[in-house]
Amino acid sequence: MQARELGRAFGLAVAERTLRERYPDHLISIVDTDTVLLPGFARTKPAATLGARARPDFLLEAWRPGEGSRVFLVTVNGNHQAVMPKPSASSRTTYRQLDRGSERVERFHLGQGNETPAFITSTEFLSSAGVTVHVLHAEGDVRLPVRPSSGAYSADVAIGRRALPFVNSVAGSKQGGEDRHNAFLIPEGEFSWFGRVIARAQAAGQLSLAGGGGRVGQYLIDDQGRKHFSETAFAGTASVHDAKAGFAGEPYVGTDQVFRINGTRVEAFSGMAADLYDLLADGKVEEYRRRAYERRKDWPKPEDIGDWGASSFRPDGTALAIRVVPKGASSGGQSLS
Repeated sequence: MQARELGRAFGLAVAERTLRERYPDHLISIVDTDTVLLPGFARTKPAATLGARARPDFLLEAWRPGEGSRVFLVTVNGNHQAVMPKPSASSRTTYRQLDRGSERVERFHLGQGNETPAFITSTEFLSSAGVTVHVLHAEGDVRLPVRPSSGAYSADVAIGRRALPFVNSVAGSKQGGEDRHNAFLIPEGEFSWFGRVIARAQAAGQLSLAGGGGRVGQYLIDDQGRKHFSETAFAGTASVHDAKAGFAGEPYVGTDQVFRINGTRVEAFSGMAADLYDLLADGKVEEYRRRAYERRKDWPKPEDIGDWGASSFRPDGTALAIRVVPKGASSGGQSLS
């Protein structure tokens, strides 16, 4: 479990940093692949599902207002085995993970053929030798259409469900004489729709991080789990933006959790800049993106946040921060021991 969860974090971090260096004037969004595929490929109810079909773990979108987004597939894996100079039993774990990752990205295509770029990662965690992230990169350059800033074809408007083909949807290589194979294919005629799916899924994720509660559901359809956000649930998922924090003079809203670690109370805050949260809460995805892009360099630095400890401030206006709760202080967050 440790390798799986940390492998997810390190693999995404490497892929995101690579794209930031490649597209320094873009914002990079991370969305879960299942969330963006369910509106087009979900099997029939009662429980919408993609089944056991192989697929990548995440999509990374490099975007800026007024331009078509670029989309990259990412698979993430982790293990505690070392790759040795010569193949050995311990090295096979990483090789197998890269091999399985290749299979997963080959089952997702934007447009016909192998034009969708991808990062396939496998991270080794070795206490004595540090951390090594192995990455395979598949080239490609697919752009989604530019969206209007408002109106029916903007991300402000709810998406409709599609029933896209999966079986024999992609033609094999002509040179290799391969037959058609099953895959998640987004045809070019649906690129505009798919871009809106990604933008709205990213908006839902931002609100979830900030404890958006029922407001998250406005960006999802039933197949994506909209009903979950309209029902009363346990504290971890029913949190609303009930916490505020100021970092270097910038107001943030979000939610917090209070934990006890060896008897010490620790507060973890997750949220986003107040002005950006208000835009997403009001359903204004395109305006949020425009504003987030304009403010991408405005955010606090970890060394400028006073009594908070470890922290992360992303260019899109979201924040994570943790601190020890002073003795005698109260907190409005959920208390978990």
